Amino acid sequence: LPGIDGIEALRQIRDDETTRGTPIIAVTASALDRDRRKIMAAGFDGYQAKPLDVKGFMAAVEAVFGR
Repeated sequence: LPGIDGIEALRQIRDDETTRGTPIIAVTASALDRDRRKIMAAGFDGYQAKPLDVKGFMAAVEAVFGR
């Protein structure tokens, strides 16, 4: 994301009325527990650390869309 981080991108998406309800899963190299807490506290609907585990990612997508 040139010029902004994922949390800022999320803020902009949530601030826009047309995209506010779009489920968003963070996919990040920030894999520490404190990073996960910060990311989830920012309002992401899910979290996946890199390298991406495809089965885990698909489970996260199903969990978000199954709400």
